[in-house]
Amino acid sequence: MIEKTVVVKNKHGIHARPAACIVKLAAGFKSDIKIKKDGTEINAKSIMGIISLAAVLNTELTIIAEGEDAAAAAEAIYNLFESKFEEE
Repeated sequence: MIEKTVVVKNKHGIHARPAACIVKLAAGFKSDIKIKKDGTEINAKSIMGIISLAAVLNTELTIIAEGEDAAAAAEAIYNLFESKFEEE
């Protein structure tokens, strides 16, 4: 299992477009990918789950990936957050 901590850096937080980007990216991996906020864990392949986290600017999240391509999955999603979803 791979865990990476990330902070939401885009000023509008995780709204529909970034959530869709996360789901699209996560769907390309075989691993189970979760995102955790304040003890709540959701499936990163679920757009409703991601939106339900209500992650705003500066929210700390944990990416958890488990499976054969877990390291690549966690890194790819981490990099997506770091790029601010290419919104800025």
